[in-house]
Amino acid sequence: MSAASVEQPFDADEPFSLAAVADEIMERHPGYRVEIIGGHLLVTPSPDARHGHVLTDLMIPFLAAGLHGGETVVIQNVGIWLPSGAEDYAIPDLALLDADYDDHHVERNAYDPVCFRLVVEVTSRNWKDDLKTKAAAYAEAKVPVYVVVDRKHQRLHVLTEPDGGAYANHRVHAPGETVALPDVIGAEVALDVEGIVKAGQGSAG
Repeated sequence: MSAASVEQPFDADEPFSLAAVADEIMERHPGYRVEIIGGHLLVTPSPDARHGHVLTDLMIPFLAAGLHGGETVVIQNVGIWLPSGAEDYAIPDLALLDADYDDHHVERNAYDPVCFRLVVEVTSRNWKDDLKTKAAAYAEAKVPVYVVVDRKHQRLHVLTEPDGGAYANHRVHAPGETVALPDVIGAEVALDVEGIVKAGQGSAG
């Protein structure tokens, strides 16, 4: 999904900066999410209410498992610094981080991927970005577990075992299944695919 054209917020004599362009887009279009992945801008409009509903439902099992407030914390919309480029970062919808994440701050509200145990994306109209572009980026960053709630196809994807620019293990789960997430996240968490998918139905992309 692309935003309106943006004038360069810097002089022609200055070095080109995608980060400066990202800042300009966010300033002109409040609520838009702007990420830089592989040296390209990824611009996403504000999500709908169903998107937020899914995120709230997803947080509940993580909180119930005691993953927030001890050794780990559950945070929405926190940036992860990516190794794919000097300015690259992504902003997953939900993330499970080590509690000492402040010690791993890089810049632009983004943190070193070493403190991320899991990231979650809930698809909107840009579902292909979540399943392809971001899957490659998170794998390269060595995030142990990547979960995608695919609202368009009503599926839950769980990707594990990052190996270079891909995940070695990619499983797709349908409504009716209960998915046990890997122990690497620090506690036993099971996700009800039907409940999560149902929460996202409505005005999905």
